[in-house]
Amino acid sequence: MKILISSHAFAPNVGGIETVTGLLAAEFVQLGQLVKVVTQTPSDDTEDRGYPVIRQPSVSELVSAVRWCDLLWQNNLSLRTLWPDLLLRRPVVISHQGSYCRAPAGIALVERLKHAVVRSTTSVAISKAVAACFNTDSTIIPNPYDVRRFSLDSSNEERPDDLVFLGRLVSEKGIDVLLKALAKLRAHGLSPKLTIVGVGPEFTATEQLAEALKLNNQITFAGLKRDEELVTLLRKHKVLVVPSRYDEPFGVVALEGIACGCVVVGSAGGGLPEAIGPCGIIVPNGDAGALAQALEQLLLNPNERKHLLSRAPEHLARFHPTTIAKTYLTLFHSKLS
Repeated sequence: MKILISSHAFAPNVGGIETVTGLLAAEFVQLGQLVKVVTQTPSDDTEDRGYPVIRQPSVSELVSAVRWCDLLWQNNLSLRTLWPDLLLRRPVVISHQGSYCRAPAGIALVERLKHAVVRSTTSVAISKAVAACFNTDSTIIPNPYDVRRFSLDSSNEERPDDLVFLGRLVSEKGIDVLLKALAKLRAHGLSPKLTIVGVGPEFTATEQLAEALKLNNQITFAGLKRDEELVTLLRKHKVLVVPSRYDEPFGVVALEGIACGCVVVGSAGGGLPEAIGPCGIIVPNGDAGALAQALEQLLLNPNERKHLLSRAPEHLARFHPTTIAKTYLTLFHSKLS
């Protein structure tokens, strides 16, 4: 099968969609499929990925790529690369990552057009929460995580560090909720250390809040970490905290943490609980008190952490890239028959 993948963002950019597209493109090739990727991400990158990447395609390049394929898979809907299919009529499968899943408000012509497209194409949602956003039946196929990178280090069972936050420093990620939870824990006589991994526009505000709450001596700002450096850091921590204020569409970060031996405390809204599964605790979005209670429970009970992580192998197996890729290929083949 010749699969054309449309991914608006792609490597060398770093992000969830970029990672998922790269993982699944590689798996499709390993499973014997022919793959091309079209993206709007520019790059001078000459890495041999085993498939061609067409960056910022011209009209003729895009039409040629769609003509070449047996099926077009869009990892997040892009009207910019969908229009040639109106002429060439290739089967289309669109995976929704959550960026346009809210019901359109007001005029919002682009959003309304996207929702109309969703109703008339084969729809894949990365979580039950995303599927519920659309007035159509969606096949639920979760995102995979990078099993080759994120894994346990069996030689190091000691975890000297307590809490880790991994994410962009923006208000919707709820870092302020986590700092307020730490202040509540201190009132209970607990002062766990927190490592903040990430950068973003709320960095200064986060520093100021930490100072106002007198948490400076508990917090380490680690900046941006990637690849093996990130894996090494996660393996040193007991609990990964994902305190999002908004409803996360899914939560690959939770899978990465679990794979590195962290239990996860995360927000209950959206698809994040589906990623956490039986390997952590969920709390109401934005509730610093509930978050503090969950953190106290896990920090003081190593046996509970061990029990939660005992379920990790079975849970993580559902999100192995090969498993996810085979699920997609079954769907793709059904569209060609």
